Amino acid sequence: MILMSVSTEELKKEFAKFLKRKNLKITRSRLDLIDLIANYNKHFEIEELVNWISTQNDKKVSRSTVYRTVKLLEEFGAVKEVIKKNNKTIYEFVVGRSHHDHLVCTNCGKIIEFVSEDIEKLQDEICKQYEFKPTHHRLEIFGLCKECREKIS
Repeated sequence: MILMSVSTEELKKEFAKFLKRKNLKITRSRLDLIDLIANYNKHFEIEELVNWISTQNDKKVSRSTVYRTVKLLEEFGAVKEVIKKNNKTIYEFVVGRSHHDHLVCTNCGKIIEFVSEDIEKLQDEICKQYEFKPTHHRLEIFGLCKECREKIS
């Protein structure tokens, strides 16, 4: 499913259809979670998201619902795993966002998004060279951000 320019209301309708096809319950909590994740507006670890949701006055969602729904949203394509770090999985809400890659600071955990047409072109050339048809990819470069390097110096 293409989720590039879909409103959250349309996304909820499509997610409800997805849940129905899987014979899963379409609950208000699951649908509310789409708004909450979309409004969180940064990369997240599920427990961090649970804690943030608990500070939001208008919508309450149980911890188990958040864990299960994030996994369903990942299968649906609205959420993607960015990295695994220190036994934690970091996700991002990708609806309405174009493809990008990540720089990950191994000291502070900062995640910097970037787009490089040169890298994309090189990947295409490599796939063509090996007669390989890609379905998707992700690139993470691990190292130290500027702030952490300055603290060390």
